[in-house]
Amino acid sequence: MAESDTFSGLVVFVTAARAGNFTTAADQLGVSKSAVGKSISRLEDRLGVKLFNRTTRRTSLTADGEAYFATCAAAYDEIAAAEVALTSSNRVIGGRLRLDMPVAFGRRILLPILLEIAKPHPRLSLTLSFTDAIVDPLHDDVDLVIRFGTLPDTHGLIARKLTSQKLLICAAPSYLSEHGVPRSLADIGDHWNIVGMPKRPPVNWLVQDSGNSRRFTPAPTHQLSDGEAIIAAAVAGFGICQMPSSVLREHLDAGRLVSILEDLSHTSVDIHAVWARQGQLSPKVRYVVDQIVEYAASGALN
Repeated sequence: MAESDTFSGLVVFVTAARAGNFTTAADQLGVSKSAVGKSISRLEDRLGVKLFNRTTRRTSLTADGEAYFATCAAAYDEIAAAEVALTSSNRVIGGRLRLDMPVAFGRRILLPILLEIAKPHPRLSLTLSFTDAIVDPLHDDVDLVIRFGTLPDTHGLIARKLTSQKLLICAAPSYLSEHGVPRSLADIGDHWNIVGMPKRPPVNWLVQDSGNSRRFTPAPTHQLSDGEAIIAAAVAGFGICQMPSSVLREHLDAGRLVSILEDLSHTSVDIHAVWARQGQLSPKVRYVVDQIVEYAASGALN
């Protein structure tokens, strides 16, 4: 068997093992699922061992597959690192990048930036998802995640801070005219409040109280699954919300929303780019992260 065929089989094997299924591996490699399956079968025949347990529902490594993967993945990462080092000054950025981001921030702020970032690289394909649910780069089919707030568990992850944003509490003028303007946190209990849902923040508000930042849980009059919907409900006069300044600015400038309780709104939230820790960061992820960081440094994310 030619050395090129052997190495190709190793690449397919490592990709499939990391992806957790042949369909995702095929998508990442730009080949058919059957081609991935045939390549794995040829590798298994050559080695004389079974590498994957395959059923109609799931694909998992066998004990032999786990041992083989540990060696192959390390070697593959070393080769990838060498290629990146040799071509870092003049490389073609390509492949599919899967990125997940919060709904309101993603659509209003980050999407135009990502399109500008991708424009010079026609071989770079974007798969962009917008959700306020918690996405795990270690287990979900995603290369890069944009997260707001603290990162409670960074084991196996790498996080790069992009910027910080002020959190504002606001409501529509029509709502305030009908229900009055709250003057303190104690007043919030008498108002309609618009919050997120469990695992789809923000459920709590972060406020400055007596010189300290703390979490405050308003009574959830309305619970909506994403930030864009929370903002829309606030604009429609359904209550009070707290969101990052960048996604509220358009409505504040137009007078559709009014900032309130400003003495409590001296808190900020950090925004991070997060990806799974691996032997070598892929060129496409490195490029996109570096570009987002540059945009952040210019103030484009605020």
